[in-house]
Amino acid sequence: MAASTTASLPLEGRVAIVTGGSRGIGREVCSHLAALGARVVVNYASNSAKADELVAELGSRGLRAVAVKADVSDPDAVRALFDHAEEAFGSPPHMVVACAGILDPKYPNLADTAVEAFDATFAVNTRGKFLVCREAARRIPAHSGGRIVTFSSTLAATLVSGYAAYAASNAAVEAMTKVLAKEVAAKGITANVVAPGPVRTNLFLAGKDEASIRRVAQNSMGRIAETTDIAPAVAFLVSDAARWVNGQVIRVNGGVA
Repeated sequence: MAASTTASLPLEGRVAIVTGGSRGIGREVCSHLAALGARVVVNYASNSAKADELVAELGSRGLRAVAVKADVSDPDAVRALFDHAEEAFGSPPHMVVACAGILDPKYPNLADTAVEAFDATFAVNTRGKFLVCREAARRIPAHSGGRIVTFSSTLAATLVSGYAAYAASNAAVEAMTKVLAKEVAAKGITANVVAPGPVRTNLFLAGKDEASIRRVAQNSMGRIAETTDIAPAVAFLVSDAARWVNGQVIRVNGGVA
């Protein structure tokens, strides 16, 4: 049955851009925001099939979404992403969720981390979020209920061996988002961070065997999170209910310390 298009939906009439939206947590965020009435731009870097599949699925439910390819580490591509969003829906975005991220599945110690791997991690996780946040701060209309949500990781706080570059790239995002929150507050825009713990996605599972996954689960309420555990936190932060939540890091991690 098609979704209701009445104004009772909490995000009705608002446009959301979700980077890394075709897979993993980003995919679930797109679905969740669309179900709440948002018109969603599903950004992807390379896998057009996955993005188109999601757009078709949402369309079959009476929800509105478009897929837009963009490399978030490229400033011209990020500007084009925002241009496509405005062209598709006739409005600048009201919500921007910077979810795109990568992780080295070899989990090297710092001493064994290649410079190329370090640079690649920061190019997407940090530079990419910087470029997306910069464009969001410029494009989201003032006093429109604007929301910026970046993604970090609980690993920026737990600092586990094998994640030096990844943890550092996300720690930088947390600091940057807190500064951004102060800069956009006068325009009625909030900026917050969602920092998940272990989530059952290809990003998390890559390079891990079942024994290591079970060990992680023991520290997180006995299971690995699903993407459906994370998306509601994003939905709250972009909602009117979170208008007084600004500059915060929300660690959605089942209590991992």
